[in-house]
Amino acid sequence: MSPPLPAPAGRSPAVDDYIAAFPLPARRMLDALRRVIWQAAPGVSELINYGIPAFALVPGGRRDQQVMMAGYARHVGFYPSAAVMTAFADRLAGYRRAKGSVQFALDQPLPEALVTEMVAYRLAALRHGG
Repeated sequence: MSPPLPAPAGRSPAVDDYIAAFPLPARRMLDALRRVIWQAAPGVSELINYGIPAFALVPGGRRDQQVMMAGYARHVGFYPSAAVMTAFADRLAGYRRAKGSVQFALDQPLPEALVTEMVAYRLAALRHGG
């Protein structure tokens, strides 16, 4: 597992508390997902939106300008947007997913490279007006 995140300026204590409330397997996966999001989009700011951690990809980013994550008993959910899910559908074929989300099982390694590409794709789309 990679080292913990340094405390970037946009890091939220509320997101820290959200993650800390989970049992260790989910906490580790949430920490890893958080780290990957920060590495893919270093200027993000964290917040709690709809009761779960969200990462504004642009300053003051609204819901449609965020990616989100959530912890569950057997998986973590990653919510990059419906457009990202469509663009990566072939690479997500082995995961449970919905229109705008994908589930990563706690007993499997987080596909860090895939998540990085998904966040970068979303960030690029936002920068180009999407």
